[in-house]
Amino acid sequence: MSLYPIDECPDLMVDACVCDEDRKLIFLSAWGRDTAVQEFLARLTLGRDEQGLDQFHITVDNRALPVFPNTEFLEKRTTRQLRGTLFGSLIHLWLFDSRASLPDLANHFAYALLDQHSAHHEQLWPLVMSTCPLPLLDHWREPVMEILTTQQMLTLLPGSIGSVRAWRLSLQIDVLEASVGQLVRLNQLTLEAQPQA
Repeated sequence: MSLYPIDECPDLMVDACVCDEDRKLIFLSAWGRDTAVQEFLARLTLGRDEQGLDQFHITVDNRALPVFPNTEFLEKRTTRQLRGTLFGSLIHLWLFDSRASLPDLANHFAYALLDQHSAHHEQLWPLVMSTCPLPLLDHWREPVMEILTTQQMLTLLPGSIGSVRAWRLSLQIDVLEASVGQLVRLNQLTLEAQPQA
C-alpha cells in the first residue's frame, strides 16, 4: 500500500482518493494523528480568509494533484487504529460524497465505491435497481447495464489514487424507459428468464 502526502496538511497521508472529471472529491481515505485529522476537518469548514481549505493537493509521483472538496455533500467516518505506535495513536479518516452511501432518489443519481478488481456489473446492479423508478427484473441485468454504459448513464470516474474506483450512476429516465421498452417489444426482455444456450 502506497501513502501520499496532502501538501497543505503534511501530517496526513492518503492511501486512496477518487475525484470526478472536475477533480471534485468523491472519496478520500487518509491516516494521521488525531490532532492532524481534526485540523484538516476544521480547515475544510473555514473560509479561505481564515486559513480554510477550498482545495488541497495530494502529491503523487512528484505531481501535486488538486482536489476540490464539496463540503455540502461530504460525510466523514473515523476510526482509531494502531494504538501505541512510534507516532502515537493513528486515526483512519474516510471522507466521501453522501450519495455514495445513499442514492439521491429524487434525481436518480448515486455513486458506487468498489475495489479496482471487482466484477462491477454484478455489484452495481442492486444500486441500479434501488435508484431506478422503473420496474427492473433481475435477469435483465446485462441488457440494462449495456444501455446504461453505452448511454453514459453509468461511468467509471477517471481520477483515482489507490485501489478504490468510483462509478457514477446518473439515470436519464426518459432515455432508459424508451430503450427498455424497445427491448421488451422486441422480446429481448421477457418476464421469465430465458434458458441459457
